[in-house]
Amino acid sequence: MTRLYMIRHGKPASSWGDDAEADPGLDETGRAQAMAVADKLLALPSDLRPLKVVSSPLRRCRETAAPLASALGVTVEIDPRVGEIPTPSDMPAADRPEWLRKAFQGRWSQMVGDLDYEVWRREVAAAVASHPRTAVFSHYVAINAAVSTVRGDDLVMGFRPDHTSVTTFQELEGRLTLIDLGREASTQVL
Repeated sequence: MTRLYMIRHGKPASSWGDDAEADPGLDETGRAQAMAVADKLLALPSDLRPLKVVSSPLRRCRETAAPLASALGVTVEIDPRVGEIPTPSDMPAADRPEWLRKAFQGRWSQMVGDLDYEVWRREVAAAVASHPRTAVFSHYVAINAAVSTVRGDDLVMGFRPDHTSVTTFQELEGRLTLIDLGREASTQVL
């Protein structure tokens, strides 16, 4: 049995509802949050401390992961499977915020798009399970996907992970169990 951690990225310079850069990095608050979450994970007892750092390909996750990776003396491994939820391929980028708002109010089995989102959420959980003793830096919806899969729940949004909140799982023989939800907060996601 090993612990692993799913961390939501720090506060980005812009959010998905803004007309800003498509892949923003962290703002000043987000950089401070990245340092604080690295300190928090490094303060864990040695048998619970992550040994690896994995990140979504997006810049805000990579930048949040960087302080921990540097302190551990490891390279951030990029895993697209823990990335942002894919938008339907025929959807204009401007429609993404409204699509997400509707999705957050529903169930995985009811999500509209050209992707099987129930399969996607199980793949997120499997990806996380494939990285034992790891800190996985990811996104609001992907964290909810892993949590809902482990809980056997169909709700798209089961909780509201705050920036740099740490959700703790335990992995045994490739299966995850939820130990602790990360810190929740009302964020700009809705």
